[in-house]
Amino acid sequence: MAGIYLHIPFCRQACHYCDFHFSTSLRSKDPMLEALRAELRLRSHYLEGQTIETIYFGGGTPSLLSADELQRLLDVVFQNYNVAGSPEITLEANPDDLTYLKILELTRTPINRLSIGIQSFRNEDLTWMNRAHTAAQADFSVKCAQDRGFENITIDLIYSIPGLSLAAWQQNIQKAVDLEVQHISAYSLTVEPKTVLGQQHSKGEMHQVADTVSEEHFLALRHTLMRSGFEQYEVSNFCKPTMHSRHNSAYWNGAHYLGVGPSAHSFNGQSRQWNIANNAQYIRGIQEGAPMFEVEVLNNTTRYNEYVMTRLRTKWGIDLDHIQQAFGIDLIGREKNRIEQWQQGELIVCDNHVLQLTEKGLLLADRIASDLFIVET
Repeated sequence: MAGIYLHIPFCRQACHYCDFHFSTSLRSKDPMLEALRAELRLRSHYLEGQTIETIYFGGGTPSLLSADELQRLLDVVFQNYNVAGSPEITLEANPDDLTYLKILELTRTPINRLSIGIQSFRNEDLTWMNRAHTAAQADFSVKCAQDRGFENITIDLIYSIPGLSLAAWQQNIQKAVDLEVQHISAYSLTVEPKTVLGQQHSKGEMHQVADTVSEEHFLALRHTLMRSGFEQYEVSNFCKPTMHSRHNSAYWNGAHYLGVGPSAHSFNGQSRQWNIANNAQYIRGIQEGAPMFEVEVLNNTTRYNEYVMTRLRTKWGIDLDHIQQAFGIDLIGREKNRIEQWQQGELIVCDNHVLQLTEKGLLLADRIASDLFIVET
């Protein structure tokens, strides 16, 4: 299986925490959409005829596009790729875009999964993050989509926000549960250098919450959702049974994917490439038939490290037999003492030749993964 990701690099306004590639100007929207369609045609052989199981509109804010504009992009995909009979087609959307009329228009497209960027059901949090929607719009967007027949809805939430108490965070979680969505992605707030929050932090105008608070928020999230029938299948992702994100799961399980649009990444098993993160240069490169991108050929060590990094964060864990066969590495033999210490500390378990993180281990997922990396000197 394989997937296609389309990066729509436009937003209504800049969220204070976001460091993804986007523009708040829509002046280049039409040439950008033409360039996206052209790149889909130009790179139709990248996935070597593999069946496309998932299509994902990310950004940016793809819900700024009309249903007709989204459909024209999908038409090019279906015309040039071998698309499965029942693909998962996800649209990232902001609540303020999901009016009744917009949702009605979306039901007439093949889009069958909505990823709604709610972030919080509290107006004070939304204002602090400079989100464009209100708490009322967040609630309405989910209920309206459900009323119009969308049965696969995921929402994003953010915790570790300065001033967000544990009680307020638990209310956010419970609100998500009460809305009966199928999937929830929840992320600890990170302060990136080139964002508004990064600038505020460097000036001492804002301070990140303590690690103990982040851990408290994470455990409250995990416990509440699991009691409510959700499965944690990746550190930040929870779903009702069978409702995991097929697109993101494919990433974590090493499937190939094509990324279209400025800053979009692609992976074909042997190399990774990413388009230039500049709208004007991206459009010009496509128009001139010379797309601007960089390529990294992956060696055995890089592929091993990426496998460890992604799989350790998931419920599937690290398959020791796969590591032996694919990379020629006896991980238990190489890291025997370290793994035994983690087992004794109840950070990791080994069952049926699979290493998986415990609840305590999930709090240290990145650190444990980096300890297992091979560092070339």
